[in-house]
Amino acid sequence: MLHHIISMKDFSRDEIDIILKRAKGFEPIAKGKKSDMLSGKILATLFYEPSTRTRMSFETAMKRLGGDVIDLGSIESSSVAKGETLADTIRVIGNYADAIVLRHTREGAARMAAEHSRVPIINAGDGAGHHPTQTLLDLYTIMRESSLSNLKIAIVGDLKYGRTVHSLAYALSLYRADMTLVSPKQLQMPDVIKKDLKKQGASVSETVNIEGVIDDIDVLYITRIQKERFPDPSEYQKVAGSYRVTEELLKKARNNLIVMHPLPRVDEIDPAVDGTRYARYFEQAFYGVPVRMTLLAMAMEAL
Repeated sequence: MLHHIISMKDFSRDEIDIILKRAKGFEPIAKGKKSDMLSGKILATLFYEPSTRTRMSFETAMKRLGGDVIDLGSIESSSVAKGETLADTIRVIGNYADAIVLRHTREGAARMAAEHSRVPIINAGDGAGHHPTQTLLDLYTIMRESSLSNLKIAIVGDLKYGRTVHSLAYALSLYRADMTLVSPKQLQMPDVIKKDLKKQGASVSETVNIEGVIDDIDVLYITRIQKERFPDPSEYQKVAGSYRVTEELLKKARNNLIVMHPLPRVDEIDPAVDGTRYARYFEQAFYGVPVRMTLLAMAMEAL
């Protein structure tokens, strides 16, 4: 039974494998098959940062399982604008819902919220920290569209501030994946994470050149360089547009390569790539529904 879902560092490989196996059984429900598994249950969504896919896929997952959703709404129209602390907000909303999905601007906010919550907290992203449910759907996408065995993956873009890639790298280390980290030098993966990965026995290399690895990988996982995470806008301008996936680049790729992206994209994937055999980022977005169904059912003790 799962309770709080805060970081991929809290999961074993066996636990991840169970989630991925169960998620496949939820795909028919994600596509519209009726279920009342979570009938009578309520999910609360608290998003202190903007979200499209994470928020809506959690709502879809809950409603397709027969449950209901309540939403904090905009921060400006809530008691947060009056100065209410996160701890108090969590204590209050825990009286109304059976689980809380929290996205927050501050790293560590989800773990702190869990200390004050009487119901499961599901971390939907905390600053530049972790995004475990995104990682689980990423792993599920790789499992469904490629393979987690003997995986060679290039993780590209903002590796310094990107919580998505931090969580993903930790999880991939459990599968002994061969990881190539591709980023501008200013946006390299933090040293503390690289040390943790190597302690786990992961194979990790770094480069600034995507062209040099495109012909030797199974998965190209590209991310947006996140303007909103930069303390200095001028520093963002130095690295904006560093990488772009094009049809020309993909001519050098293996036939079985898949291209993934947590979305939203800006200009790092040419729209012409959408129609190629490599693109999997829209399927990836769909897979968030069965994966989050699994997590909700486990958190609410329906599985």
